[in-house]
Amino acid sequence: MPVTPTRRSVLAAAVATGAGLLTGCSSANSGSSSPKKGGTLSAAFPGAGVKETMDPHAQRQFVDIARHKAVFDKLVELDSTLRPVPRLARSWSSDDEARVWRFELREARFHDGHVLDADDVLYSLSRILDPDAADHLAKNSLSHVDLANCRKVGRRGVEIALTRPNAELPSQLAMTGTPVVRDGWDDPSKPVGTGPFRFASFTAGRGFTGRRFDDHWNGAPHLDEVRILSAESEARAAAVRSGEVHFAHEMTPTFARTVAHDGRVRVVATKRSGVQGFALKTDRAPFDDPDAALAVKLLVDRKRLVDVVCAGRAEIGNDLYGKGYTYYPDGLEQREQDVAEARRLLRRTGLYNKKVTFYTSTAADGFAQAAHLFTEQAGEAGLKVEVVNGPPESYFTDALSKGTVTNHRCGAMTIPTYIGERLLSDAPQNQTAWKHEDFDDGFTAARAEVDDEKRTARYRSVQTTLRDRGGLVLWGHPEWLNAVSRTAHGVKEAPPNTVDWARFDTVWLD
Repeated sequence: MPVTPTRRSVLAAAVATGAGLLTGCSSANSGSSSPKKGGTLSAAFPGAGVKETMDPHAQRQFVDIARHKAVFDKLVELDSTLRPVPRLARSWSSDDEARVWRFELREARFHDGHVLDADDVLYSLSRILDPDAADHLAKNSLSHVDLANCRKVGRRGVEIALTRPNAELPSQLAMTGTPVVRDGWDDPSKPVGTGPFRFASFTAGRGFTGRRFDDHWNGAPHLDEVRILSAESEARAAAVRSGEVHFAHEMTPTFARTVAHDGRVRVVATKRSGVQGFALKTDRAPFDDPDAALAVKLLVDRKRLVDVVCAGRAEIGNDLYGKGYTYYPDGLEQREQDVAEARRLLRRTGLYNKKVTFYTSTAADGFAQAAHLFTEQAGEAGLKVEVVNGPPESYFTDALSKGTVTNHRCGAMTIPTYIGERLLSDAPQNQTAWKHEDFDDGFTAARAEVDDEKRTARYRSVQTTLRDRGGLVLWGHPEWLNAVSRTAHGVKEAPPNTVDWARFDTVWLD
């Protein structure tokens, strides 16, 4: 059974992981403009029940990624503009073909005292690429790493060889599922990393506790402890307003409106922090016909979806991921609703008055609402839709195979990573089942191009093809809304999966 805590069980989860009432807090009227040491911060994230894990190479849910970020570090992270920035790697360079990369490592220490070296990086890569580890998320994107020819270079260098050129390798090493682990480590029940907090306890579906690591390479955290709890949307909202938690992740626009004048809570909003949309299965009828998919792209009222599902706190999408990010193809005409043309295409493709299945869930706020709004809009154009609800704890896996139409969303990542993980023939999260060899080849050629201008042009061509013929109906780029108690300071605006997102080592409490 999935764990879906009520407001009371948020506190119960804290108790289950060794937490009592929150410490390090004073009254809601107090303030602090300069960092201070001490205290325990509690943060609430959407949970995934028993599927939650402390294996940093199997991370999928935001709650897992936040916990792993406390304990582990990556070689590279992404800044707020989705460009790679140094973490455990202080610098990097490549040969002229972008086929051999060299990373210089910092003098970082693991929680057990071991000093980071090239063997740890090489072991981490081999573990990520383990052919028997189906749940290692970065395995596909890093499959071109030539492990046999990777090697140590000097005292603090590591050379990563590739089987094909890739100008995007640093960004790929910043993606989900790429933290560096200790050479030989393979016990998720006893995680040992170089991160700012030592592992103390973890119970799947409930909570995690980490304690300050004084020898962290980037300086010790201000906090004594961080506790990251699992809770559903209403429980997170109630807990942050009551003072049970200091940070509540992924809040709704309705919540933001409710607390607009609440002095106990502030909302940290980051614009263009991902995408919301619908995924059409393109490997089967009816959406194996691009005109049928185009009919759906034309029948949706994007503004209405933004206004209702996101309460207006989103930018209208144009069926492409990454608006505002590097490589986004600016200048394309905005796709508008055209019910008459959609109806014509539905008739031409034999879909008029036919029925498709929309597989949805409560796995994310707004999913079910968006599905039912889509059903209304489709009906106006002559397409019937049957809505089927799936379990939230397995929805993102189930949606890869179930339904003709499904909800789609993604947090922040680089556009090449998004395409590589979601749109190539062998991509592990290919929700639209988009499988075209010529598209794969075009993307591979773009990623291998070392000239920035030529690479940008190639990516534009790939994305234009996807927009015109693919199965993604991306209607909005929402703001990312997190709630922060007035007693917590140092939380920055940051898109999900970037260096300052869910970063608690720089946070302090009154």
